[in-house]
Amino acid sequence: MSKDILVAIAFFSANGHTEALAHAIARGARENGVTVTFVPVSEYEDTDWGTLEAADAIVFGTPTYMGGVAAPFKFFMDASATVWYKQGWINKIAGGFSVSGSMSGDRLNVFLQMATFAAQHGMIWVSLGMPPGNNYSFGSNDDLNRLGVYYGAAAQANMDEGPEVTPPQSDRDTAFAYGARIAKATRRWVEGGHNQPQQSKGKSPLH
Repeated sequence: MSKDILVAIAFFSANGHTEALAHAIARGARENGVTVTFVPVSEYEDTDWGTLEAADAIVFGTPTYMGGVAAPFKFFMDASATVWYKQGWINKIAGGFSVSGSMSGDRLNVFLQMATFAAQHGMIWVSLGMPPGNNYSFGSNDDLNRLGVYYGAAAQANMDEGPEVTPPQSDRDTAFAYGARIAKATRRWVEGGHNQPQQSKGKSPLH
């Protein structure tokens, strides 16, 4: 009998655009037989650290602000140092997603921040696994992965429109496919017995 797989989506969303992408990832994951829970992050006391500890995979999400992660998400990253000390997320599957107002917005820096963050926790990063779209004369903004990002699910949302309008459907469909990939990768990893924690020998970074 296969184990129940739990995927946690830990994200910050200021105006609902990043949350819209989180829901698209959740739908893709759930359609592939895993349980998904949302863990909004901003303040330490409000973050459900217990759910993150219990999860088999954590997908991180944040808007791209000024070429980096949003300040509340960075607060969450720094607060996780207590988890790092215990190696509480080691060998969990990880992934990430981000929304920016511009087509680029220097979003790559956000994915590098999240992937480095996951690596410091000893997690296993899952890329988008999809070739870029909209890079031929016959391409369009309706293509999957129209923004040509490989690290995770990326979206662009017009800053003067709400989440009921933007990100466009193609970005949400890309996120849906990423959720499916996360679910499948997590099941293979867990059922292969690779998600067992290790004993920490590090020193606390907290002063």
